[in-house]
Amino acid sequence: MSVPVCLQMLRLWSGYILFWLVSVKAAPADHEVVTLPGLHKQPGFKHYSGYLSVPDGKHLHYWFVESQNLPSSDPVVLWLNGGPGCSSLDGLLTEHGPFLIQDDGFTLLENPYSWNKVANMLYLESPVGVGFSYSDDKRYVTNDTEVSMVNYLALKEFFSLFPELSKNELFLTGESYAGIYIPTLAERVMEDDSLNLKGMAVGNGMSSYEMNDNSLVYFAYYHGLLGHSLWSQLKAFCCSEQKCNFHNNQDVKCSNSLAEVQDIIYSSGLNMYNLYAPCPGGAPQRFSVERGQLVIRDFGHFFIHHEWSQLWKQKLRGLASLHRSLRLEPPCTNSTPATRFLNDPYVLSALHISPKALAWTICSSEVNLNYGHRFMDVRKQYLKLLAALKYRVLVYNGDVDMACNFMGDEWFVESLNQQVEVSRRTWLYEDQGGRQVGGFVKEFDNIAFLTVKGSGHMVPTDKPLAAFTVFSRFIKRQPF
Repeated sequence: MSVPVCLQMLRLWSGYILFWLVSVKAAPADHEVVTLPGLHKQPGFKHYSGYLSVPDGKHLHYWFVESQNLPSSDPVVLWLNGGPGCSSLDGLLTEHGPFLIQDDGFTLLENPYSWNKVANMLYLESPVGVGFSYSDDKRYVTNDTEVSMVNYLALKEFFSLFPELSKNELFLTGESYAGIYIPTLAERVMEDDSLNLKGMAVGNGMSSYEMNDNSLVYFAYYHGLLGHSLWSQLKAFCCSEQKCNFHNNQDVKCSNSLAEVQDIIYSSGLNMYNLYAPCPGGAPQRFSVERGQLVIRDFGHFFIHHEWSQLWKQKLRGLASLHRSLRLEPPCTNSTPATRFLNDPYVLSALHISPKALAWTICSSEVNLNYGHRFMDVRKQYLKLLAALKYRVLVYNGDVDMACNFMGDEWFVESLNQQVEVSRRTWLYEDQGGRQVGGFVKEFDNIAFLTVKGSGHMVPTDKPLAAFTVFSRFIKRQPF
């Protein structure tokens, strides 16, 4: 073989090897969102949408947006919305994604406080049956333990698709029922040395049913919702020896008084996600029928105790049997724009949505009503993470949320009995008017509890700049 031919073959093989190396390390090209309807101009960063497939025929839809800063080295941040059964695309399109859906259900506007300004953001629709995630057997009965395992496997699959990010710092974040999802997932992830877990953050999370229920009654009274007469009854029937049990009290008179509290909070027309915000569209009916579809706008079945939750689910199943389908809609929220956008055929095509996926809804009634709650609190998971002495943990709450109120989460963090590093104080951020009080923060060894003043359940929606400030300081290990 002549030298020129040898050189030609060497170049050919070198080119092939280079192509192979690039293809192995590159993100999945067929998942890249090349053109997204609704944008005036396509973004300057890459984003991907597709499926993470795990055993037993489960396919979890993800939408991954690269950091606008340094995607190759910036942290990877997983985001989960709660429910259980609500879509994380709500977090992307209405809270802290790079583009926010407008009221027309088509237009997307740039979000100046997008969390992907400083991090690679992974939005995962979990469990299967939520949003565009689906299972081959169409079976959507699950529980806390199974969800944590499936989310862990999905995370592993993500890094197999994006191996170039596998060494980046990893943070697990979410809100609401992700107060259960995130710490139970973190417990699995911390055992896997191939994942570079650095911490977790939970916003307005369900950390303890008992503490959430007990604190909510105090929250309601202190905010002027209950009145002196009802408060006197609650103290007389539900309290003894300076301790009140509003969670699972067996006293009939206490239960009757608590039913009045539940009515005021969940059924009087107040916005349970933000006490001081109006209710979009006016005070909603708990049940309505739209085109033969039963619409439920009440997540109050968490309140009081677990047995009531089971009775509530039985009632809903009975009502659902009278109609063609059942839709779960959080009260005082407007999911119509996101629903219209995500079910547009051009958007479905741009996001590579499988034809096997169900039509997108903000929350899945099937997942929610068949969900098995295995953890009544996540104290064990938090203590396990904190004992490792290497993870940064943040619990933050909008202080006018009634779904998962700040008092319950503050009690929960205090119950972990960690060493106090910085006593409770105000934290500040900068806006156009100068330095502002963002809320209060108390810092322990490896965990902080922080409130966001004037915000409800969805902190990035209500206080986008404050939320971005907190998020940035958290992942950058800056003092709050």
